Amino acid sequence: MKTRFWEIDSLRGLAILMMISFHFLYDLNFFGNYNFNLHSGFWWLFARITAAIFILLVGISLTISYSRTKAPFTKYLKRGLKIFSWGLLITIATFIFLRNGFIIFGVLHFIGIAIIIAYPLIRLRIKNLILGIFFILIGIYLSAFTFNFPYLLWLGLTPASFYTFDYFPILPWFGVILIGIFLGNKLYPNAKRSFNIIDLSKLRIIKLLSFLGRHSLFIYLLHQPVLIALLYLFVL
Repeated sequence: MKTRFWEIDSLRGLAILMMISFHFLYDLNFFGNYNFNLHSGFWWLFARITAAIFILLVGISLTISYSRTKAPFTKYLKRGLKIFSWGLLITIATFIFLRNGFIIFGVLHFIGIAIIIAYPLIRLRIKNLILGIFFILIGIYLSAFTFNFPYLLWLGLTPASFYTFDYFPILPWFGVILIGIFLGNKLYPNAKRSFNIIDLSKLRIIKLLSFLGRHSLFIYLLHQPVLIALLYLFVL
């Protein structure tokens, strides 16, 4: 049986709870005409930290998975395409029900592609840290500009009129994946913890967070329909 690292699962679970909290406020604004400021200040930063934690853990988990199996590229190609396909279903669903602002290249699209293109870099260490910082800086730089063509928005070149509810372009977010790979190789070489940590895995809160972290994709796919249903039942 493969050993799971409770600190990774629980941190991913915490990120899931943070995501649900932010989306709850977003839904209140969108469906209930509330006016929470989510585009600047605390909640804007909260959303970015949530995404960074989740995506960083994708990179860390890639190194652990590869260290355990040394699996060929085809495994990660299939895994990436599967997650990307879930993203396409979200694209279709949001286009049908929302139209304006439907999701073209959201977090699942990004993670699916990132898993595929990160494969040749999984064994790199310090180079991933340098590349990661470089990609993040390039992405931040590009975000200040708009372009008159839409076909590179997945990369981070956004057209002036582009609007979507969920957008995670390769630049800068692939840089976070690469930093995660660097940390994974540093902290979990050969899929073994390289540092000492107090075992908190028996605590109830850690068990709950770890459970959420282990089922993060399932929760991500279902949380919005559940949130919207609860809002209409008890709030709106």
